[in-house]
Amino acid sequence: MADRTPPLALEELRALVTSGDIDTVVLAFPDMQGRLQGKRFAARFFLDDVLDHGTEGCNYLLAVDTEMNTVDGYEMASWDRGYGDFAMHADLTTLRRVPWNDGTAMLIADLAWNDGSPVVAAPRQILRRQLERLAELGYSAHVGTELEFIVFKDSYEEAWDRGYKDLVPANQYNIDYSVLGTGRIEPLLRRIRNDMTAAGLTVESAKGECNPGQHEIVFKYDEALVTCDQHAIYKTGAKEIASQEGVSLTFMAKYNEREGNSCHIHLSLQSTEEAGRNVMADEAAADGMSPVMRHFLAGQLAALRDFSLLYAPNINSYKRFQPGSFAPTAVAWGHDNRTCSLRVVGHGRSMRFENRLPGGDVNPYLAVAGLVAAGLHGIEQRLELPEVCTGNAYTGDYAHVPTSLREAAELWENSPIAKAAFGDEVVAHYSNMARVELQAFDSAVTDWELRRSFERL
Repeated sequence: MADRTPPLALEELRALVTSGDIDTVVLAFPDMQGRLQGKRFAARFFLDDVLDHGTEGCNYLLAVDTEMNTVDGYEMASWDRGYGDFAMHADLTTLRRVPWNDGTAMLIADLAWNDGSPVVAAPRQILRRQLERLAELGYSAHVGTELEFIVFKDSYEEAWDRGYKDLVPANQYNIDYSVLGTGRIEPLLRRIRNDMTAAGLTVESAKGECNPGQHEIVFKYDEALVTCDQHAIYKTGAKEIASQEGVSLTFMAKYNEREGNSCHIHLSLQSTEEAGRNVMADEAAADGMSPVMRHFLAGQLAALRDFSLLYAPNINSYKRFQPGSFAPTAVAWGHDNRTCSLRVVGHGRSMRFENRLPGGDVNPYLAVAGLVAAGLHGIEQRLELPEVCTGNAYTGDYAHVPTSLREAAELWENSPIAKAAFGDEVVAHYSNMARVELQAFDSAVTDWELRRSFERL
């Protein structure tokens, strides 16, 4: 990542701590689910002790399930290995204020073992490695994520107590692009936008979506690692702000049988030698795409099924992939075609592609690492781009997106592309993550089973 000015300079933090305006510093890292895990430090202690030396966190944090239960199968951490620590080292380029929490600043941490070697299965380190591979070819990835959520008038505590049933959405009907619909909850949306701006993110817009209570706030694209950090901060911050406002919101991929929460990811490549030059664009080409773009996009198609675990990491993720739902089912690409998994948009400097598989539950670090690794596969193998889809990809003759976490996990675990790009350790680590979720789901008795079976069977 290029040298960049952080949202809050270290000298500014020192001054704010001295004046008493900042009394707390959060140091956190993204876990396997993309959630921020870490510690809140007294600000003076952070400056005097943690800044230069780092801190420790239990390595079980990358070896648990979604509910933070210790589980078997991880090489990195186990009861047999004693559940020791890894080191958390602050990345000063991520230093920023946290406006929704008084007197608070935040940094993202990189993880290392006690000998200084990186924790290679940590999501941020996985993405860093793929970006390093890309830089070796003279390219940098620029990314934008479009994250949707559903707002409910119930608080998180009320939702928990009611088993997440019969919640009251903030809007009663489809408000896609409706100014009236967003105006109904503008105080919440405005606070999220303004607090994220004050935290150093650049807000583009907010709009209503199709499912009752569903909305989207979009931020300006940036370098890949920066975008993923901002995505994780925004997702955490939006939940905290909602809680403070006495409401709740969810990013889960499919809350009900209506439209799911998507997280479309846009990616373009720039030259590291010529700042601002989009190497995916070729104005002389009939379709505006350079050979690099065509190879990179061909790699996306070749690896899409194998890498679906990175784009759709949970049981619930696969409920989105329904025909006619604006969530993709076909391994196909098209120009500005929302029925395809991969949508090519823009021209010239804005030339890019959009991967439409990820839902709101995605870990952005893993998904973007997958996009970069797939594109590198296409470039290295000089893959040819298949014919463009010009019609309805839902009804076309294309390979199908995996329909379940089980199918995606099997493809990932046996993928030579994944092993070549990420290494055996990373492949095994996230195979086990999927296995743990599948075992938990297979042993659960669902409301659906109770309704169908209690009396009638």
